[in-house]
Amino acid sequence: MSNFTIPIGALLLLSVFNTFGQRKTPVSKPLVSHIYTADPSAHLFNGKIYIYPSHDIDTGTKEDDEGGHFDMKDYRILSMDSPKSKVRDNGIALDIKNVKWAGRQMWAPDAAYKNGTYYLYFPVKDKEDIFRIGVATSKSPIGPFKAELEPIKGTYSIDPAVFKDSDGNHYMYFGGIWGGQLQRWKDNLYQGKTENPKKGEVARLPRIAKLSADMKSLAEEVKEVKILDEKGNLFTEDNNEKRFFEAAWVHKYKGKYYLSYSTGDTHNICYAIGDNPYGPFTFKGIVLKPVLGWTNHHSIVDFKGKTYLYYHDTEISGKTHLRNIKVTELKYNIDGTIQTLDVYK
Repeated sequence: MSNFTIPIGALLLLSVFNTFGQRKTPVSKPLVSHIYTADPSAHLFNGKIYIYPSHDIDTGTKEDDEGGHFDMKDYRILSMDSPKSKVRDNGIALDIKNVKWAGRQMWAPDAAYKNGTYYLYFPVKDKEDIFRIGVATSKSPIGPFKAELEPIKGTYSIDPAVFKDSDGNHYMYFGGIWGGQLQRWKDNLYQGKTENPKKGEVARLPRIAKLSADMKSLAEEVKEVKILDEKGNLFTEDNNEKRFFEAAWVHKYKGKYYLSYSTGDTHNICYAIGDNPYGPFTFKGIVLKPVLGWTNHHSIVDFKGKTYLYYHDTEISGKTHLRNIKVTELKYNIDGTIQTLDVYK
């Protein structure tokens, strides 16, 4: 299914207000407008770009501080011949009804490929309303995917992102505070419902674990990923312009590892650089300034010598839980730092 024309009513949103109430015009158009999509994980498979997004829908669920109104129920995979080409909606790849252990809320997924099989990694709350990370497989990048009968042992929270290193090893990053429940875990043990981090506390950190050869299990114990300031110190929760909140993503550039992530309540996509997949990563700056809507979630992919940032905002709906994905080019400075993007003018 090709990209639809933006509805006439949505044209009223072409000049919009950003987080700070200033009138802005988006520099990029929504990739699709017949459905709502968010949290785009983009990958280059077989010379084409495949996007694994969340599929936003309006179920009428009451809004709450833990994101209950983000009540997604399936995944639909999009594909593009290039970042500037038309977008194809390949239909439902996985439905929550076909995940036996799932309860509700299929949030931001990611994907990987190995030895003829594609793997879809996804967070969803189990029957006890605790976020776990599942995996499903297919012989096609667009599915349909068949989910394993249980979540991946040792995983928790949200936003799985799988990075393939140049040596062929795969690593899963995950975690998100508040509604993502990361604050409920300590030393990989569930603590029950706990309060969100407070000012002065050391900020919660994303998690990492190497994947086993079967891509369906963890090869090691889950570890914290340290994100350090310029002086080598961990961020505290009140440094929320820079500290981790959710949406970890890792890519490699000129031998260095770049960890990018959302700061959540301050709406930045920031990044830090390290020398190996485990870190530590040293904070360097902002990749993407705040977008329309409360959330900010992205991915970074290379295509024919250029680098592209996939992201979302709420241009079409104006509602935080009904988002639309977009793409724009990302550029580096000579020293390897990333040029900060403002996707409105």
